[in-house]
Amino acid sequence: MSQNLDVLVEPDFSRLDLDLDAVDVKDARTLSSSQADFPISMRPMQLNVSVDSTNDLLLDGETAGEKTFEAQGQAQDRAQDHAHVEVEAEISDSDSDKDGDISLSKDLRAVERRKVQKAKFNSWFSKRAEKIAMEDPKLTKSAVDDEVQSAKYLMGQQESAVIISSPREYQLELFERAKERNIIAVLDTGSGKTLIAVLLLRHIIDQELEDRGTGKAPRISFFLVDCVTLVFQQYAVLECNLDQNIERFCGDMGCDLWSKATWDKHFAENMVIVCTAEVLYQCLMHSFISMDQINLLIFDEAHHAKKNHSYARIIKDFYLAELDERLRPKIFGMTASPVDAKFDVVQSAKELETILHSEIATTSDLQLLQRIVHRPEEQSVMFDQLSKPYETPLHRLLSTKFGEVEILAKSFRYSKEASSKLGSWCADQIWAFTFLDDDSRKLESKVERDFLAKADGSKALDSLETELGFIRDAKKMVVKHSFEKPTLTAAHLSSKVLLLHQLLSRRFERPSNDKCIVFVKKRHTARLLSLLFTKLGTANMRVGTLIGTRSGEIGDLNVSFRQQVVTLMKFRKGQFNCLFATSIAEEGLDIPDCNLVIRFDLYSTLIQYVQSRGRARHANSKYVHMVEKGNAEQLQLVQQIRSREVVMRDFCRSLPADRLLLGNDYDIGMLTFKEKGFRVYVDKESKAKLTYNSSLSVLAHFPHDAETSLQPNYVMSFRSKEYICEVMLPGTSPVHSAIGQPASRKAIAKRSAAFEACLMLRKGQYLDKYLLPAYRKQLPLMRNAQLALNMKKSDSYVMRTKPCIWAESVGDTPTELHLTVIHLDKPENVGRPTQPLGLLTRRTLPSLPRFPLHFARPLTSDVSCTSCLKTLTIKDDRLDAMMAFTLRIFQDLFNKIYEPDVSQMPYFLVPIGNFGQDALSSGPDEMIDWEMMRFIRDNESLAWDSTTPDSFFADRFIVDRYDVPVDSAVGKHMGSILQYSNSLWKKSRAKVEFKAEQPVIHAHRVLHRRNLLDEITEKEVNVVTKCYVCPEPLKLSAIPSAIAAMAYLLPAIMFRLDSYLIALDACNLLELNIAPDLALEAVTKDSDNTEEHQEEQIQFQRGMGRNYERLEFIGDCFLKMATSISLYAQNPDNDEFQYHVKRMLLVCNKNLFNTATKLKLYEFIRSRSFSRRVWYPEEPKLLQGKGFNKGRELQRHVLGDKTIADVCEALIGSALLSYQDEGNFDCAVRAVSVLVGSSDHDMLKWEDYYKRYEKPTYQTAAATRSHIDLAEQVASQHGYCFRHPRLLRSAFIHSSYPFSWEKIPCYQRLEFLGDSLLDMACVNFLFRGFPDRDPQWLTEHKMAMVSNKFLGALCVRLGFHKHLRFNGGLVEHQIRNYVEEIHEAEREAAGAPDYWVHAKSPPKALPDVVEAYIGAVFVDSEFNYAEVEKFFDAHIRPFFKDMSIYDTFANNHPTTFLTNLLTLTLGCDSFRIMAQEIPELANGVLPAQTIAAVMVHEEVVAEGRAASAKNARVRASVNALRVLEGLEPADFRARFACDCAGAENAAAAAAAGGKLAGVADATANGDGTGGAAAGRVGGGGGGFITRREGLKAWDDEEDDDDDDDDDEIEDGNGDDNLIQGG
Repeated sequence: MSQNLDVLVEPDFSRLDLDLDAVDVKDARTLSSSQADFPISMRPMQLNVSVDSTNDLLLDGETAGEKTFEAQGQAQDRAQDHAHVEVEAEISDSDSDKDGDISLSKDLRAVERRKVQKAKFNSWFSKRAEKIAMEDPKLTKSAVDDEVQSAKYLMGQQESAVIISSPREYQLELFERAKERNIIAVLDTGSGKTLIAVLLLRHIIDQELEDRGTGKAPRISFFLVDCVTLVFQQYAVLECNLDQNIERFCGDMGCDLWSKATWDKHFAENMVIVCTAEVLYQCLMHSFISMDQINLLIFDEAHHAKKNHSYARIIKDFYLAELDERLRPKIFGMTASPVDAKFDVVQSAKELETILHSEIATTSDLQLLQRIVHRPEEQSVMFDQLSKPYETPLHRLLSTKFGEVEILAKSFRYSKEASSKLGSWCADQIWAFTFLDDDSRKLESKVERDFLAKADGSKALDSLETELGFIRDAKKMVVKHSFEKPTLTAAHLSSKVLLLHQLLSRRFERPSNDKCIVFVKKRHTARLLSLLFTKLGTANMRVGTLIGTRSGEIGDLNVSFRQQVVTLMKFRKGQFNCLFATSIAEEGLDIPDCNLVIRFDLYSTLIQYVQSRGRARHANSKYVHMVEKGNAEQLQLVQQIRSREVVMRDFCRSLPADRLLLGNDYDIGMLTFKEKGFRVYVDKESKAKLTYNSSLSVLAHFPHDAETSLQPNYVMSFRSKEYICEVMLPGTSPVHSAIGQPASRKAIAKRSAAFEACLMLRKGQYLDKYLLPAYRKQLPLMRNAQLALNMKKSDSYVMRTKPCIWAESVGDTPTELHLTVIHLDKPENVGRPTQPLGLLTRRTLPSLPRFPLHFARPLTSDVSCTSCLKTLTIKDDRLDAMMAFTLRIFQDLFNKIYEPDVSQMPYFLVPIGNFGQDALSSGPDEMIDWEMMRFIRDNESLAWDSTTPDSFFADRFIVDRYDVPVDSAVGKHMGSILQYSNSLWKKSRAKVEFKAEQPVIHAHRVLHRRNLLDEITEKEVNVVTKCYVCPEPLKLSAIPSAIAAMAYLLPAIMFRLDSYLIALDACNLLELNIAPDLALEAVTKDSDNTEEHQEEQIQFQRGMGRNYERLEFIGDCFLKMATSISLYAQNPDNDEFQYHVKRMLLVCNKNLFNTATKLKLYEFIRSRSFSRRVWYPEEPKLLQGKGFNKGRELQRHVLGDKTIADVCEALIGSALLSYQDEGNFDCAVRAVSVLVGSSDHDMLKWEDYYKRYEKPTYQTAAATRSHIDLAEQVASQHGYCFRHPRLLRSAFIHSSYPFSWEKIPCYQRLEFLGDSLLDMACVNFLFRGFPDRDPQWLTEHKMAMVSNKFLGALCVRLGFHKHLRFNGGLVEHQIRNYVEEIHEAEREAAGAPDYWVHAKSPPKALPDVVEAYIGAVFVDSEFNYAEVEKFFDAHIRPFFKDMSIYDTFANNHPTTFLTNLLTLTLGCDSFRIMAQEIPELANGVLPAQTIAAVMVHEEVVAEGRAASAKNARVRASVNALRVLEGLEPADFRARFACDCAGAENAAAAAAAGGKLAGVADATANGDGTGGAAAGRVGGGGGGFITRREGLKAWDDEEDDDDDDDDDEIEDGNGDDNLIQGG
C-alpha cells in the first residue's frame, strides 16, 4: 500500500527540536534512535491512524516550535489497488463505501427475524383460514345489527323458555290426533299449544332418525311464525325442550341472499328450523329446498293463512305443487281462534282448513281446559255518551289561518276526533306532537315530495313556497301556545277517559304487583293516554307505551323492535305496571299474565277479542269492555263477538274426528281460481320457481342504486278500464324498466310488471339459476388484496449515478461557459482558510439550494452554489489553463490522471479570486484567478533544497511523489520519521538516499473517508491523527493550501450536486418543474425500510438528508383528493361505490408501480449515500488511478415494489409543496395525471377540473323556498352563500330518505368528495405546523382531526344535525341521544376544546354530513379549494391549536396502545401485527374477511377478524391487550423467551419500582421525535396509559370509520403489517 503523505506547510515554521536561533540541526534519522527520544505524542504506538492508499495532510502551525497536520478531506483512490495497512492497528477502517456506524450483522439479524416471523404467520394463517372455512357461517348472524342482537338476548330471557315436563290430557289428545293427520289446534291463549308442537316434533324427529337409519334421504322440520318476535320466542322454547340441533332465521339476519350451499349446510346440520314464513317461502322459491325434503310444517298463529300471506303462498305455490301426497310434509297449525274476519265464522273456518289442507281440532273436554287456563271475569262498563267532535280554541285558531293547508289535514282530523273521544287537553297535544322539531321537518319534506311528484312550473313553485310558509307560521303559533296542565274535569277530559281513570285508580289504589293492559286502536291514542296519565301522576301506577315498529306518520312515535322488548322486560319486572298498547300486544309478544285488561277501544274481529282476553290469565283477573251509553253499535259488537265465539266452539266441538279433509263445501281450486291466469317461471336446471307474488321479493333484493333506498319505482296508469304498471329501475341497473300486462286490479298489475322485470334480468343472466342476483357489487374483487403490492417483493434496477447535464455537455470544444461559484457560508468552521472554487459548465446549472457540510463537532457550514448571470467567452489560453487546473486538482488531491481532452470534460474547475455582489455583476472574467491557474499549469511541483528558507514552505501543499505501494510490514520501517515519510517498496528503499538534515513536521493525518454530508461519527472523533514527516520524500504541489482545503470538500459537494441534478432529471422526464430540494427529498430512500415509519432502520445510509416519507405522506393525501375531484367532476352520476372502486384503481400502489416502471423512474431513486468512487466525472478517459483499466459499469440497486410506488406519491407531494405558498396546484395536478396514467385523471391544471364538470340536473333545477331558506340559514351562520341551494340540500339528505321525494340524491357522493378535501386540509395544517414530525406522528394526530368523534361533535356545534333529512326512527333516536350527550360533555368541559374525546361515538350520519357539506361548498364555489381552507380555519383549526392534548387520542387506538405497552413497558422490540385476507366463505355468503394476528417472538398471541385489514388489526390488538396487560416484565420475558435489550431494562426498572415517567422525561428531552414518544405516556408521566374505556370506544367505533378504510384500500397495503417492533 502506498503511503502518500500530502503536506500543507504554513508560515511561522520552525525545526521540531530546535529554536529558530539554533545552529545545530539533528539528523532526522537519529531522532527516533530510541522511542524515548520521541515526545509521548509522536511515538509510533500513539499514532493510532489507518493509512489508506492516499493520506493527505495539511500542515498547520500550532505553536512556535511545531507544526500540526489537521484532517481535512477524505481518502481518495490511488493509481493502484493497494492493500490496506494499519499504523499500530488500534483503529481499523473498513474499505466499504458505507460511511456510518452500520452494524451489518445487526441488520441481517433484523431481516432474518422478519423472515421467520412472516413464515410462521403464513403457516399459522393457512391452518386458521382452513378452520374458519370449515366453521358454520354464523358470522353473518353475529353481525346482525345491535338492535336485533340485544333483542335476541332479551327474548332468550323470557319466561317462555322453560322446559315442559308434564303434558295435560287435552294436549296429549291433540298430539295423538296430530300424529295421524294434519290438524289446526284451536286452544285459548296460554293453554299450551306450543307443548303440543314440541311433542309432535319429538315424534317426527324420532321417525326421521329411524328413516335415516334405513338409508332414506334426510328431511327437516320447520316451525313457521308470522313475525320476527316469535322467531326468538319460539326458538327459546324449542331449544329448552328438544335435544337435537335447532336454528333460527329471519330477514334481519341478512339471509335473503344466502347461497344454496349455505342453506344446504344449515339444513344438514339441524333437525328443526324456526323462521318467519317468508324465509321458508324464499328458500322454496329459490329451490334451496323442496317439499319432499320437509317432514313437518308447523304454522304458529295459523289464522293468518289467507289471501297472499306467506303461510297461504307456501301452500298454494309449493305444497300443492307436490302431486305425490306421500312426499308432502305433515302440517300442524296453532291458533286461539281459526277466524280472523268479520264474516261468517264457519265459512272462514272452512276456508282456513282448505288452505292449510288440515282439519280444525280442539279438546273434547272444554271444562278440563277451563280449569287449567284461567278465564277472566268479563265486565262491560258504560261511560256517558261522548260529545260530538269539536274545535278547541287552539284548533280553531289554527284552522282559521291554516285550515286549507293539505298537509295538516290529518292533524286537524285527529285533533277533532280526540276532542270527542279523549277531551280537549289531548286534542291540543296532537299539535304539540305535530310540530316537534323532527316532525315539522317531516311536514316540510312531505310537502316538497308531493310538489316534486306532480307539479312543475313557476305557479306551482309559488304555491309550494306559500304552503311551506304556512307550516312555519303554524309551528311558531303552536310553540308560543301555553298548554295547560290536565285536570280531571269534563273541560279537559272526555267521559271515556274519566271512566278509564276511575278504573285504573281503583286498581292501583294501593301498592301491588298487579299488571294492566289498556288496548287502543290507534298509535297516537296510546301515546296521548300515556302522556296524560304520566302528567296526572296517578298513585302507584307506572305507565308505558307498547306500539308497533312501523314508521309512523307526522306526530307519531318511531319504535324499534328492541324498544318493544325492553318495554316488555320492564313490564315483566314491574318497572311498568300499566301499558297502553295497540294490537301489537294481542299476539306474538310473550306478555306476562295480567290482572286487568281494558278494551278502551273495542275489538273488530273475533281473533282480536280472544287474543286480548287471553292476556288476562291471572287468577281473579278482569277483562273490561268499555262501551258508550246509548251506542247500539258498540253493544251489538260485544254481543256479536261473544256469540261468534260460541258458534266457533260449537263448530270445533261438533267436528267428527274421522271426517275427510275435503268433505267440506270448499275446494282449494276455488281459492286459487283467481290465480289461474298468472304466469309462472320455473328454471329448468334448479327448479327455482318465480310467481307473480315472489317476483316482488326477487326484484326488491336485486342490488339497485343506494339513493333510491334499494327500491324499484312502480308507476301505474289506467287505460281501457284496466291498470298497466311500469316498474322503473335506477340507471345503474342492467335493466332500466319493464311493463306488465293489463290487469283489473292495481296489485296484480304491479306484480305483473315485477314479473316481467325478473324475466328480463334472468334472460340477461343478471339473476342466476336460483333467482339470486348475479349482478352484485364486486367489492371483494377490488379490495387491496388484488390491487396491493407485495411489501417484501423487490428487484434489482439500474441506478443513475450521473445527471444528464454532464453527458449532454461533452463532444465539442466550448466557446462560452457558465460559471457557478461554490463557496461556504461559514468558511471559518473548516478550521483553516479556504478559497471558493468555480464550476464552469456548457449549460447553466439550475438554481440549487444550500446544503450543510459537517466538520469537527459541532461545526458546520452551508455550501452555496451561486450562478453568475454573464457567460465566459473562451479563448485558447484560458481553456488550456482551465484544463490544466482541473486535471491537477484530480491528480494531486485524488490521484486521478485523465486524458487532457477538452471536448470530453463535462465541467472545469477554476479558483475564484474575487467574489461578491460587485464581482457577480461584473462577470466571470473579474472573478476567476487567472494568474493562479497559469502558475499551476506551468509548475507541476515546487523545488527546494537545504538552503531554501523556511518561509518558502509557507502556504504550500505537499503530496507523495511516489506512486508505488509500501511494504505491508509497515512496522519494520517505522524506525525513523524519514523512513515513515518514504512510500517506496522495500527493495526501492535501499536505492534511494535522503538528506539527513531536513525539517521534521508535526502533522495530523487526514480522515480521507469522512462523509462530510453527515455528522462526524464517534469512531472518527476518537481517531488519533498526529504524525511526523520529512518533506524530501514528498512533493510540494503548486496548488495553494486554501484551494486544496476547498478542493478536499469537492467529493461531498459534487455528490450532492449530482443528486440534485438527477432528481431534476426525473422531474424533467415527468415534465414537472419542482424545487430541487423537494425533488431530491422525493427520490431519497435512506434505508431498506424507509417506508416503515418509526421502525428500526435497516442498512441506514448516512448523510442523505430528508427521505421521501413525509412527502409521500402529503403526496398520498393530494393524490386521493385529486382523483376524487376528477372522478366526481367527470362522473357526476356515479354512486359512491363506483367512485371508490375507480379511485382504488387509480391510486393503488400497483398502478403507481406499473406507471413508474414504464417510465423507468427507478433509475432516479437515490438509495445510496456518499461514495468516494462515484463522484468523479465519467466522460473523460482515465489514464491512471483506480479503475483506469475497467470499462464503465452500470450501477444497480435493489428496490422494493412499494418503494417505487411511494416515490411516485412523494413526487406528487414535492410538486404540491413547490407552489403551495402561491396557492398553485397545477404542478401537482400534472404530477397526478402523469403518474396514474389514466383517462380518469388526465388534467394538467387545477382549472381543468371545473371545466370537465357538467352540473347534474338536480343541482341546477329550480330551488324551492325550503331549499332557499336552508341556504339562507347556512349563509347567516357560516358565511358561505350557496349559488345552488339544491346542492346544499343534497349534503343534508340521508341515504334512507327516498330519492323520489325531492329528486335530490343523498349526501354520499358529496361525502366521498368532502372526505378527501377535509383530509387534505388537515394534513396540510399538520405538515406545515409540525415540519419535524414524522409521518407516524402526523397520521396519529390526523386521526383526531378526521375522526368520527370529532366530526360528529362538530356537526352538532355547527347545527348541521338540524338540517339532516332521513326516513327512519332509529336514526332520529340515535341523533337525539348523541346530541344530548355531546352538549352535556361540552358543558362539563368548561371551554376545553377536547370535550368531544370523552363522548360516545356519534351516529355515522353526523360526521358524514360535515364532509358532505365541505364537498358541497367546494362544488358550489366552482372547485375553489380556498373555500375549504376557510371552513377549516373557521371551524376546525380552533380545536387543534394545541396538538399535544390529542397525543393520547391516537394512543387510545388499540394498535398504538399495544405498541407502547410492548416497547415502553415490557421492553420488547420483536413483535409484529400481520394481516391477510381470507377468501369469500361459504360460496360467497360471507364476504371476504381479513384475519390479523399479533405475533410476539414468533408466537401468535391473539387474533382478530373483520371485513377490512384495519379493523382486523384493531380487534387483534384489543385481544392482545387482554392477554398482555398486567404482565410484569420478568413474567413477560419468561413466557415469551424475550431477550430484547429493552426487556432487560424494563424488568430491572420494574424490580426497582421504576416508573415509566422517567422514560417519558428522557424521551421528551431527545430529538425531534421525542415529543411524539413522550406524548404517548400517561397523565403526568405517572405510568403507562391504561384507559380501558378508550379501547372500548375504539372497539365500538371501529366499523364506523369506513372512509379511513378508504386510505388503506387505496394504498394497497392490505397484506402488510401495521406495526412492528425492532
